[in-house]
Amino acid sequence: MKAFVVSGTHSGCGKTTVSLALMAALVRRGYRVAPFKVGPDFIDPGHHRQVCGHPSYNLDQWMIPLEENRRFLQGAALWAQVAVVEGVMGLFDGASAREDTGSTAALAKALGLPVVLVVDARRQARSIAALIRGFEAFDPRLQLAGVILNQVGSKRHESLLSEAIETYCQIKLLGTLPRREDLSLPSRHLGLVDAGSFHLGTELLDRLACWVEEGVDLDRLLSLAKDISPGSFFSPSSDSGPLVAYAFDEAFSFYYQANLEALSRAGARLRPFSPLREELPSETRAVYLGGGYPELFADALTENKKILHDLRQAAASGIPIYAECGGFMFLCRGLRQKGRLIPWAGIFPFEVEMGQRYRALGYREVLFLKDNFLGPAGCRARGHEFHYSHLLGHYQGPRIYRLFDARGRELGTEGFLREKALGSYVHLHFASNPLLASSLVAAAQG
Repeated sequence: MKAFVVSGTHSGCGKTTVSLALMAALVRRGYRVAPFKVGPDFIDPGHHRQVCGHPSYNLDQWMIPLEENRRFLQGAALWAQVAVVEGVMGLFDGASAREDTGSTAALAKALGLPVVLVVDARRQARSIAALIRGFEAFDPRLQLAGVILNQVGSKRHESLLSEAIETYCQIKLLGTLPRREDLSLPSRHLGLVDAGSFHLGTELLDRLACWVEEGVDLDRLLSLAKDISPGSFFSPSSDSGPLVAYAFDEAFSFYYQANLEALSRAGARLRPFSPLREELPSETRAVYLGGGYPELFADALTENKKILHDLRQAAASGIPIYAECGGFMFLCRGLRQKGRLIPWAGIFPFEVEMGQRYRALGYREVLFLKDNFLGPAGCRARGHEFHYSHLLGHYQGPRIYRLFDARGRELGTEGFLREKALGSYVHLHFASNPLLASSLVAAAQG
């Protein structure tokens, strides 16, 4: 399997659009494409899946061990011909200003993957060479395979940019992409609108594929990619394990694919359900409520009285419910919006209110302060936190997480436990500690 990373000079340079276009063009050529995303993002992988027809795995050197990242790539090599790894932020941006921890560059070096650099060429001519030379020289250990110029204004502009790069830079110019307003993708918060709210559609995918086919030398790009040999991967569990129902619809879709895989490997039977339209599946022995944008579907969620009743009944009867971020919000009393409370499950006593700015953003390490169905006291796991909402009200129950940021600074306690429901704003990555999935499945088995 050929593999390469698509990164950019900065956030907003067109990295995601170019990545999706490359995937679309390769799929149209008949390649089986395995998509990946560097970092903790959930939204881009949803779009990857639309283009490639396969789940996208997150690669992240801070949240999970390096060997797990390698395993994800080698597992994809069992069936895929090309792996396209979309980077995060700018190439060298990560958790620190002094080192490359958490950056696309760090992961690319660790995995030995070549990097294709996307550069926004607007309002630049000869200066483009100075910018690219800076990226070439910044870390000699990084393999920069080539550059793609985005937002090129005209043929004359393309000629100026190409001449400057050929004269002053060593990196290979793999292509130039003209400015196209009809290819812009809608955004929300720090990234694109999620795949549940915006479907790329056949027409847009065709335009993206044509854009890259006409502007990028795909054959040359693939010749620069790294060969990845197949490795071991997981086999789905048998049908005899406990049923773990996970929320998946327009309101809830933020899951690390590796988490679902880990539950399956631990022996769970997984079944998606829609809190917007359905009830809990029969035989449910545990519930996983991932993140998403429940605030956009607040009224529709409260109208599904059956799911609200099912969740309350599950918690009261001792069925483990693990809820992250948006899923945790849904287990609260409701959403405070425009002076009224839109009622939700009410398992936790909080009201939730959305803010204009994000309240938390960053990597998190969690220390369990109390035994729970994800692991014993003293267990550590890693994940990510990002939300605009905040909690209103008082909570008398235990807080079973002690939180730390990526630098090890303590952030206080969190992780709310009530009956058998565990709610938190932190999205834990189950590959950070194998106890998480196995403990949850064991609790589901009773």
